[in-house]
Amino acid sequence: MKLKNSIILLAATACITAQAQHINWHNEATDSADINRLLKKAVMISDPQQRVASLAKDFIDLPYVAGTLEAEDERLTVNLDEVDCTTLIDNVVTLAVTAGEHRTSWRDFVYNLERLRYRGGEMKGYPSRLHYISDWIVDNTHRGNFEEVTNRCDLATYEIKTIDFMSANRNLYPALADSATFAKIKEAEIGYRSHRFPIIKTSRVAKAAKTFLRTGDIIALCTGKKGLDVSHMGILFINDKNIPYLLHASSKAGKVILDTTPLDRYLTTNRLTGIRVIRLKE
Repeated sequence: MKLKNSIILLAATACITAQAQHINWHNEATDSADINRLLKKAVMISDPQQRVASLAKDFIDLPYVAGTLEAEDERLTVNLDEVDCTTLIDNVVTLAVTAGEHRTSWRDFVYNLERLRYRGGEMKGYPSRLHYISDWIVDNTHRGNFEEVTNRCDLATYEIKTIDFMSANRNLYPALADSATFAKIKEAEIGYRSHRFPIIKTSRVAKAAKTFLRTGDIIALCTGKKGLDVSHMGILFINDKNIPYLLHASSKAGKVILDTTPLDRYLTTNRLTGIRVIRLKE
């Protein structure tokens, strides 16, 4: 019996050690403490929309820093001290999903972060990261992690677009200097040739806010740029007059803000084509 218990203990220790080795912490002590604190608060909120909105507010005023996931070797980066628009969504969604499972440990957060950020839920180098938002949506909805609800809106239409911005702009991505990595990215892009996806166009967003959109929706902002589907993300807040606003990591403001510009006007000003809407499952 003692031998069996020792084997179990060694196996558990090896599992924890392996998990720790593939994590790239920005600040392990503060990040793990912040994760535990946020989860303990969020686990008390049963409604997933409210949970997302509440967690998103905790990130207001956090510094905007781009490229925090980029490193010489792909590792699971955990950073709650600085975010860009994508990592803000990574953190908020992962916290909300984990709390929805009634889990309150940073270890559960780390497990879900990998599950949401990488294809098939497993990190296998740079090409396994879900770089394109369309890829992120397709992969995670297929595995039941959340739902895209854009096409449930009566105002939604569809667009068809080939998504290949990374391979077409190889020089912008240092990791693609490696020929094998470049080949795997091109392989992933094959599934997004003439990709059809739902969109609520910019001109219809204000009306959609009155009939369909909700506070706590995860919003992907679509772009007309060649080869790219989405260029920005945020969390939606709707005021008592049904006017939608975006909480997002703003490069212009240099931090996470609840924007004072209504979402439809923000889209128009930045020449964005519309939005896609993601929700956690009830």
